[in-house]
Amino acid sequence: MPTDGSSTAPPVDVVDGLARTLARACRALAEAGRPQDAGRLAADGWVLLRHRHPDQALRLDGTMHHVARVEQRLADLAHAPEEPLMTLTPDRIVDVRTEIPRTRHALIFTTFDQLPVGTGFVLVNDHDPKPLYYQLAAESPDAFTWEYLEEGPEVWRVRIGRIAAA
Repeated sequence: MPTDGSSTAPPVDVVDGLARTLARACRALAEAGRPQDAGRLAADGWVLLRHRHPDQALRLDGTMHHVARVEQRLADLAHAPEEPLMTLTPDRIVDVRTEIPRTRHALIFTTFDQLPVGTGFVLVNDHDPKPLYYQLAAESPDAFTWEYLEEGPEVWRVRIGRIAAA
């Protein structure tokens, strides 16, 4: 800020970039189970932008709507009757410890792609398969479940289920 008391606004591209970043962060915070915090942050940004940068404020308005839907979805899940997501048939075991590393993910994705909705398999691995979780989330968001059954240090077992068509 200049020392003579005048103010200069940041360039619109900077404000736009910050608004986009804040919107992404708020959406991620909501999806991580903290929708009220995300809504408050988005609203704070909206208040700062609405008069001088209405286009960027509109982006945060959309973010607040998204956050409200996430909050409702989480509330519905919290009050839903307990229902098993998987069928009562035993899960298939997919042990990739003997597979060469470059073929493991292809085998796992093929297995997942062939799952009928409501079924699953147990992945057995020699390391935490968290990168696979991120890949499934990117390719099939809201279509799978992920439940650690055993977490190392030598063996990881994860139940992966299909809850919706990809």
